[in-house]
Amino acid sequence: MGRAIVVLMRNTTWRCGKLERLIVKHLLHRKTVGFGKSEMPLNEMLQNFKVTGKKKNEFLDALKRLERRNIIRIHNL
Repeated sequence: MGRAIVVLMRNTTWRCGKLERLIVKHLLHRKTVGFGKSEMPLNEMLQNFKVTGKKKNEFLDALKRLERRNIIRIHNL
């Protein structure tokens, strides 16, 4: 997951945890500000959320759960 882009596929947070909701909300806010496709590099997301150590692993697990639910898609470059 070194160079990856996270793309929002569906705007839903049903049955999601607090961290998953924050991620989706952050991607949606990016979409409304830029008026374009709601995508963001993974490294930029990590910097914006200021996660390190154990929190980084929890953040990546939340991204994987969202991808499994087809809410986001992670494209590796």
